[in-house]
Amino acid sequence: MPSGPRPSVLFVTDLAYEARGRRYCDEDIHLTSRLREDFDVALCHPRDAAALLDGFDVTVMRNSGPVLHYQEAYDAFRARARELGARVYNPLHGRGDMAGKQYLVDLSRAGRPVIPTVDRAADLGALPGAAQYVVKPKLGADSIGLRFVREAALAREEDGTVLVQPRIDFRYEVSYYFVDHDFQYALYAPDPERRWVLEPYAPSAADLEFARGFVEWNTLEHGIQRVDACRTARGELLLVELEDLNPYLSLDRVAQPVRDAFVARMKDSLRDLLG
Repeated sequence: MPSGPRPSVLFVTDLAYEARGRRYCDEDIHLTSRLREDFDVALCHPRDAAALLDGFDVTVMRNSGPVLHYQEAYDAFRARARELGARVYNPLHGRGDMAGKQYLVDLSRAGRPVIPTVDRAADLGALPGAAQYVVKPKLGADSIGLRFVREAALAREEDGTVLVQPRIDFRYEVSYYFVDHDFQYALYAPDPERRWVLEPYAPSAADLEFARGFVEWNTLEHGIQRVDACRTARGELLLVELEDLNPYLSLDRVAQPVRDAFVARMKDSLRDLLG
């Protein structure tokens, strides 16, 4: 790897990716402008990352969109990174969405506070009764392939490849953002019908204990994680997903001092990863 006065960062992003209700590119333009204060930064599309990563000290995966859109290129990137022993941020051994959504089945089976989840027809009876159920692919993202059904059922060809969950009646969704194991800020969507209209959220001690439990479970010493949860009608928190690959950060929804603190902590995390 190159060595010089400043570490070099390959920042992987898809600036043209269109997301509902959000502009991913603005966030990455801001982040790279701040990272350039301390690092030499180059941007690339996720399809180009495998060919370029050996020229940089660390590769940062950010708003690169759902991997399903470039699965072959992503698999090649992971293989090349492991072959080279390259530093990747987030590291590639995450147990959350980075590895698919099997973790929701495993955590549900272990009795952790997650939305009840099964992936086998034989286990459908373990789900609580509900007016509707959600069926979604294990390797899905951004609601791709998601559908709502009235009865919990799986076709034979779906057994083991999709998740089934009860459709939860919740008050709101809330996300907790971490760098390494350090909590940074929380945002929530007070209107369930407008889930990307986010506002700052002041978490309680119990909230943070809930979120930290999943961050600690994930075993990532470095990186950015977003713990997404819903507050049920009864007031309990349930995990919706643990995003540990390229979580959108909604930095435009927090105050400038919070944004500055997040960037500073991310820089420290990258320096620590680089040793």
